[in-house]
Amino acid sequence: MKKIFLPFIVFALVVTVIFSFSCNSKSGAEKNSTTSDSGQFLVNHPDWIKRANIYEVNLRQYSPGGTIKEFEAHLPRLKEMGVDILWFMPIYPIGKVNMKATQNQMVEEIENPLEREKYLGSYYAIKDYLDVNPEFGTLEEFKALVEKIHEMGMYVILDIAVNHTAWDHAWIKSHPEYYTRVEKGTTPWNPEWMKQHTAYFQMLQELGMTYPIFPNETDWWDTADLNYDNQDLRDEMVKIFKFWVSEINVDGYRCDVAGMVPTDFWEDLRPKLDSIKPVFMLAEAEQVDLHYKSFDATYGWEFHHVMNNIAQGKKNVKALDSYFTKDTATYPASAIRMQFITNHDENSWNGTIQERLGDASKTMAVLYFTIPGMPLIYSGQEAGLNKRLKFFEKDTIDWNQDNKLSGFYKELIALKLDNSALWNGSKGAELQRIKTTNDSTAYAFIREDENSKVLVLMNLSDASLTFSLDTKKDFKGMKEYFGNASFNNNDFELNAWEYRVYTK
Repeated sequence: MKKIFLPFIVFALVVTVIFSFSCNSKSGAEKNSTTSDSGQFLVNHPDWIKRANIYEVNLRQYSPGGTIKEFEAHLPRLKEMGVDILWFMPIYPIGKVNMKATQNQMVEEIENPLEREKYLGSYYAIKDYLDVNPEFGTLEEFKALVEKIHEMGMYVILDIAVNHTAWDHAWIKSHPEYYTRVEKGTTPWNPEWMKQHTAYFQMLQELGMTYPIFPNETDWWDTADLNYDNQDLRDEMVKIFKFWVSEINVDGYRCDVAGMVPTDFWEDLRPKLDSIKPVFMLAEAEQVDLHYKSFDATYGWEFHHVMNNIAQGKKNVKALDSYFTKDTATYPASAIRMQFITNHDENSWNGTIQERLGDASKTMAVLYFTIPGMPLIYSGQEAGLNKRLKFFEKDTIDWNQDNKLSGFYKELIALKLDNSALWNGSKGAELQRIKTTNDSTAYAFIREDENSKVLVLMNLSDASLTFSLDTKKDFKGMKEYFGNASFNNNDFELNAWEYRVYTK
């Protein structure tokens, strides 16, 4: 999920409002690689993430049945492509109370009962953190899947949303003190919108609870906000996180809207998980303080939007220079940024890769795989997925395209794997910008260490161009990665959105 903050005051209670669309076995003795930049950055990254990539699994849409068993058949293909970490979108039971049919309509507001049946709700409205959605399979089946993934040399992280729960989570009645509350009768919502959802607000008032609502007041009302001022809630959440690591043997978590949960909760949690075995923690956030003691990686949302803007002609190469200047000054070398051109939010709500990037799609894929960061591939991306998958209902990915881009992504994964200069965090080399004679549309950079050297040249425009590299660096002996040509001289002619990658 993505967040936008909008605080408001209700009887001296400040409620922060944000909500958007969604929401082999290793022993505990396995060594960590310490990558602290200062006394602040104390996260010990597990060694196995130093050159890893992530593949996001949308289990519901992955196969006709959307089951764990059906997904297992894809494991050999994903292993062959070079996938390292499988991120499973939430696999937990989904709440039925206030279930969403669309972004602004509840299932219960649909009159036709047959129409209601097709809606499955949001993955991020979790009813039970300790079980598996029966639509996907059983807890035992998922545990067996994790074991199989480990046997194949890959890893598993679970998507989890602990900022909120579904309205029919057992805690609503057994532990109402776990939730954000206001005075009974308080109505900090728009009266007109309240009239359209009478039953919903009647329930809120009966419970004496509040719910942070997005400014347009039509978002995330399928979940109830948790109150991390309550220590008992924190203790319960720690037990939940530990359960999946110790009992199911998952290797870490992708934490939904991590910035909405107090940072000190994450800082308390991380060493407790690492005491079981080294874990990988990914935050859906860009806050630098999350890297201090809790998370290995955060989202590269800003870079994602820069790529979109360049592909759409709204910005040029200078935007990349500005981004890296800012990013380098903000984040330490040990901080891993997850880079991507799509994910479940982007695909469902903001458009397909083709819609947003058009003819620049493969160019931007090469770019995000070669800059500093851990690359993400979303379900169907390797098949050339060119439709917005529905979020609240069944919408199976079309795999009948022979995975036309799987070879391309296999090459990109191998490029990162085989060149230590492209590895993650402080294990990789810094990006060194190379000036060109056309710095508004030509983009050139090199990443090199004592073992490898990668030179990237790109035409980031929809017109052909000629340019020269303005550098004294010697590129002799380097060969084109997506071809066999050797580097000859500093003068180039590239077609629209053409790229060249040289390695040594």
